[in-house]
Amino acid sequence: MASVVPKVKLGSQGLLVSAQGLGCMGMSGNYGPPKPEPHMIKLIHHAIDSGVTFLDTSDFYGPHTNEILIGKALKEKGLREKVQIATKFGIRWIDGKPDVCGDPAYVRSACEASLKRLQVDCIDLYYIHRIDIRVPIEVTMGELKKLVEEGKVKYVGLSEASASTIRRAHAVHPVTAIQNEWSLWSRDLEDEIIPTCR
Repeated sequence: MASVVPKVKLGSQGLLVSAQGLGCMGMSGNYGPPKPEPHMIKLIHHAIDSGVTFLDTSDFYGPHTNEILIGKALKEKGLREKVQIATKFGIRWIDGKPDVCGDPAYVRSACEASLKRLQVDCIDLYYIHRIDIRVPIEVTMGELKKLVEEGKVKYVGLSEASASTIRRAHAVHPVTAIQNEWSLWSRDLEDEIIPTCR
């Protein structure tokens, strides 16, 4: 029987998620080597059985293997309808180095690839992982708006964005969530980011 984990609303567009989420990045590396897949699938199932419904990943984690892992874990027990999946795009590898990209064609191809890896028809919350300063945020958001209209994405988020970028993006399409570090060591977002979000 699932535990009761409180729900919270993200943004003003209606996304409801568990107050406790599961960040899945470390399962596929980043903090040491990737963990054994059967153990991580068991962990994801345990989290969902405990009432956690909000899973966070990115196409950059692995790369790609973290989304595949989540897709397998959800498919194995038919758990898709019990969770909200947040994934990110915008960082790709070019000649062995990370490159930030917000070009509309890339946005669309990244979304299509994530849908396949996750084995889903729609991504609940799709974040821009990093802001491409070569492409106006309005252009990137314009493509995300099309993906929402097509039913491939439900809600849009930004990661590591400035207050002015958040405002400009939100003017094109509502931004549901912002992902930034907010910790004992990182408080600078309290000056502009938090007030902008509120």
